[in-house]
Amino acid sequence: MSLTDAYLDTAAQAMTLLGVPEVAASWEKTSALTDMTVAGLAGHLAYQVFSVTPALQELTSHEAPIPLLEHYARAAWIDAPLDGEVNAGIRAKGEDIASEGAQVLLERARAALGEQKVSLPRVRGRRVVFMPQTGWALSLDDFLVTRMMELAVHMDDLAVSVGIAAPNLSATAFDPVLTLLARLAARRHGQAALLRALARAERAPSAINAL
Repeated sequence: MSLTDAYLDTAAQAMTLLGVPEVAASWEKTSALTDMTVAGLAGHLAYQVFSVTPALQELTSHEAPIPLLEHYARAAWIDAPLDGEVNAGIRAKGEDIASEGAQVLLERARAALGEQKVSLPRVRGRRVVFMPQTGWALSLDDFLVTRMMELAVHMDDLAVSVGIAAPNLSATAFDPVLTLLARLAARRHGQAALLRALARAERAPSAINAL
């Protein structure tokens, strides 16, 4: 399975999750994320799929792509406070995307994914995706890894929010997501802390005991 197939498979799992009755039934309730409703979280989850469509519609960028970890080193949101402008904007955008209700959001997301199932496998070569919201570019493969990571993390958030089991990713999707999250955790907490969290929980710093 290629990264393209892994992304499409992960996005399909997100569609299944968005369509479960528990999501619509909890739409206006508070989610597992601070200051975010289930609706806003569902909108943020769907956005990860919506964001791929422009990347396929634009011509490949002539910008030099930056490495994946550099993308996260530059990202304004990664260390921003929950009540800061960046995260408040993310929450507001999720609510806006979901504003027409659970069924409309699901239909829109399914339609976007249906188009991507046709267009994404047709992409050839080392395509570069320029992201106007950040001002830099990634390779398409790295961009898809960012989408799979977001989908994986927020599928878990949404499942926990409505009291159901989170879906398991395919091995082809889980491996790059795990690698990315492990590298980000090691950069933030140090290699020793990450190794202890994974293999020696009794010595793991409390800050990453949840790993």
